[in-house]
Amino acid sequence: METTKNSATTRDVLLVFWRHARKYKSSVFLILGCILLATALDAAQPWFYKMIFDTLGSVTPAVATIAIFLPALSMMIATRALGWLLWRVIALSTDRFQPNVMVDLEQSSFEYLLGHSYRFFADHFGGSLVKKIGRLSRAFERLADEIEFQLLPTVVIVTGSTIVLALRFPPIAIAFLLWCAVFVWFNVMASRWAVQADIERARLDSEAGGVLADAITNAITIKLFPSGGFEAGRFRKANRAYADAQTIAWDRHELINATQGMLMIGIDVTLMWVGIVYWKRGVLTLGDLALIQTSLGIVFRKLWDIGRSFRHVYDSFADGKEMAELLLEPHEVRDRRGAKAIVATKGQIEFDDVTFCFQKTRCVLERFNLTIKPKEKVALVGPSGAGKTTITKLLFRFYDVDEGRILIDGQDIARATQDSLRDQISLVPQEPILFHRTLMENIRYGRQDATDEEVREAAKRARCDIFIDELPDGYGTYVGERGVKLSGGERQRVAIARAIVKNAPILVLDEATSSLDSESERLIQDALHELMKDKTVIVVAHRLSTIMEMDRILVIEGGKISAQGTHKELLKKKGTYRKLWDIQAGGFAE
Repeated sequence: METTKNSATTRDVLLVFWRHARKYKSSVFLILGCILLATALDAAQPWFYKMIFDTLGSVTPAVATIAIFLPALSMMIATRALGWLLWRVIALSTDRFQPNVMVDLEQSSFEYLLGHSYRFFADHFGGSLVKKIGRLSRAFERLADEIEFQLLPTVVIVTGSTIVLALRFPPIAIAFLLWCAVFVWFNVMASRWAVQADIERARLDSEAGGVLADAITNAITIKLFPSGGFEAGRFRKANRAYADAQTIAWDRHELINATQGMLMIGIDVTLMWVGIVYWKRGVLTLGDLALIQTSLGIVFRKLWDIGRSFRHVYDSFADGKEMAELLLEPHEVRDRRGAKAIVATKGQIEFDDVTFCFQKTRCVLERFNLTIKPKEKVALVGPSGAGKTTITKLLFRFYDVDEGRILIDGQDIARATQDSLRDQISLVPQEPILFHRTLMENIRYGRQDATDEEVREAAKRARCDIFIDELPDGYGTYVGERGVKLSGGERQRVAIARAIVKNAPILVLDEATSSLDSESERLIQDALHELMKDKTVIVVAHRLSTIMEMDRILVIEGGKISAQGTHKELLKKKGTYRKLWDIQAGGFAE
């Protein structure tokens, strides 16, 4: 279940957009300046129609010549040509400005998400996060388009048209301005009403995307059980909820359109009637009627779109809100101010009175103490949920401890940078997850500056070369999403090769051989022994046969060390270790 601790406001979304847009201030000012000038020229067009129609009303066709229309036509052509040029500048500048900001939004969002904790990614669907990043950049594009091509031009058009009308007949200008205020007020209120449905629609769209991504990611599991019908039902239910929310949103928008259409008909008929009345009285000229109608035509085109623009703006805020909330959520695990790089020269590890609780009522470790000497090989065994894996996660600082300290060579890991800490530790997990990249790239991920020769040597030591040499593209073979093209044992060997390339002074093996068959395990046992040389090693294991040669075995129960010693020493005691050994030796377990 996804949870977000902060609720983003419209101001928060705007601040996110502005922080990225202000890097391109020159483009912003160029675009806005050109829009103001180009739209002002558009607002002046009705005046030229007035000049032409007044001229038509003052002469008869018999005596009229083209020359008498040239001043008005020339100004009309000149302003339209300049306006055309300005809009081309706006378009070309926008073509460069918006993509740059959109890329920056996605990049910074991606980088910020990577800074979130292990717990954050456990609580959020990957597919949903991908959608939210894309929505944020598209929300900016939509909002920028509305401001550039609708909202700002509309303000200028309405202002310019009001000034033009006021120059001829102030009462009409005042009535027109009041109507515009009512129209805009209606659209603002109506859009707020409609956006509630838009927000719900966006939320349900994210949920449907998360359900889809979760199912596709686990497609093999769905086939194994088989649960295709069940998953299709889940997706159908999520999609149906989204479709219903979309219908409600569209119905609200249609009601708004119908109402604003009635408002436009009302002002159009009213001003035409008033204009004709005052024309009959000789107050207005034929050109004034043309001025009024042309101004209304221009304003109507903009105001009709402004209703849609408001909805698009609120839509943008609804789409951007989800990602903005994640950007507002502080990182659970952060580098302290002044944090320094940690360097493990010896590899000694100390857990000093460590207490860690997932929840207030569920503490995994309480006043836990453990010292692992430099280059000592220690195994952690015990029942599931005892805290073995939690110990390794705290060592990587995936979580911060509630009390106590964890030290590496006397250095508090809470005071070190996270990147430097994790550089000192290699991990071979129980279920290695590979990138959909080549084998060469996946192994090199242990150390990005490793040469091809170093990668091949690590693969050879991990016995990866046995299956890589049989592949048509060798090290250039793409392994598929999460490494699905490889067997479990092959993925495990790639993970070991990656750890060999990294060559960190501290090594954590979390059930590193659990996915291997007997032949594969035999192939890499020598590689593991070589990998563990001159390193401090922590092995989390259920298969006790893999840890018989450890310097020390710790039995973890209830977040505490209930017993410790060598394999032989623990077998002599009638405790948990002896019971686990008897069960496994009897063939009831691995």
